[in-house]
Order: sequence, then structure tokens, then C-alpha cells
Amino acid sequence: MTDPMQLDRESDPDYDHHGGFPRFVPAKVGPEYGQLLEALRTVQDLAVSTSLPADVTEAAVSKTRELIELLEPHVVAEGKQTAGRLPRLPGRGSLLLLPWVIEKIDAEGVRSRGVFRRFHLGGNSAAHGGTLPLLFDDLFGLVQHAYGRPISRTAYLHINYRKVTPLNTELIVEGAVDRVEGRKTFINARLTDLDGNLLADCEALMVQLLPGQQ
Repeated sequence: MTDPMQLDRESDPDYDHHGGFPRFVPAKVGPEYGQLLEALRTVQDLAVSTSLPADVTEAAVSKTRELIELLEPHVVAEGKQTAGRLPRLPGRGSLLLLPWVIEKIDAEGVRSRGVFRRFHLGGNSAAHGGTLPLLFDDLFGLVQHAYGRPISRTAYLHINYRKVTPLNTELIVEGAVDRVEGRKTFINARLTDLDGNLLADCEALMVQLLPGQQ
């Protein structure tokens, strides 16, 4: 399978100006980067699910500072970082995004699969309601990109929470363009479990940027 974000640049000279993304050039890394991300996500899960004694907390602070010192010399400008430029990895290699994997991306729509982890807990074993807008909004950017729309930004995003969204359960999110009206792109999406039960649906308006806007 080709990388999901790699549409044919030769036949589409406006490729780099689609969706909500700046110029996208996939990063080249080995499997060790995916291992690092999974380790960091596990640390996030543990950070919000543990009650640490003082000595363990102090040790964790020391080790975290060592990690900061290790990573800090390698900070680069926006667009040069590895995170977000790895379409085959969960969340495209970004800790900000939900660790979901793109299964399908073309002009007909986008589908991703993944789980909400302990880090995303809101309460009562359910995903925090605020994590769903992040999931949908990122999906809409991908939909815009695949559909070939110009660079746009989210004007509004409306979510209907139909059922509780569980943690540690494989789910599917799918979205597609509903209609286009000039600079406006209307997109719909659904979040379901593997049995097709609807957990949430969302509609959004994406508006094409004018010259000079970012």
C-alpha cells in the first residue's frame, strides 16, 4: 500500500496546497522512532493513572530531566520535525493526535481505526468528551486534503454525542465531503464501534483561506 498522504504530485500540481496542511514531506526514520512514541504514550497513560510515593516521583523527575536534556539539542523549526510526518504510524507520529491508523484516504473519504487510551480518560471508563473534537477535526483536514480542496481552516464543528465512547476498545471513524459551495466545504463524519454502533457523529464547515491568510 502506498503511504496514505502520498497522492500523485505529478498529476496534481496543487497537491501541496490541499486541505489544512502546509507542504507535507514524509520523514524518513527507522522503527526505533515508533518504539519511542509508544514508550512516550505509555508514560502518558501511567502519568494519569498512578499514585506515586515521593521517592518514585523524585526518581521520575530525575529521569524525565535526563530525557529533556537528551532531546532538547535536536529541536528544529516547524515543518522540519519528525512528528506528524509519518503517515504509516498511529497519529502520523504525533503525540498530540489520537494514536489512530489511517486505513483509507481518497477522494471518496477517509477512514481511521484506533483506540482511546487511559490518557484520554474523562471519567467512568469513558473517553473525555474533549478528545472527540480533536479526532474529528484532524480527520476533516485529511478529508479536505484527499478531496483536493484548497488549504482551509475549520469554521465550525458540531458533534452529537450518541453513546459513551469507551477506552481501550477498537473503534472506527469515517468522514467524507458532503458538498462544496464556493470557498466552503461541508464534511460529515461518524465514530462507530466494530459492530457499527454509532457513538458520535459530526458535521463541520471548512473555509478556504484568502490570499495572505494562514
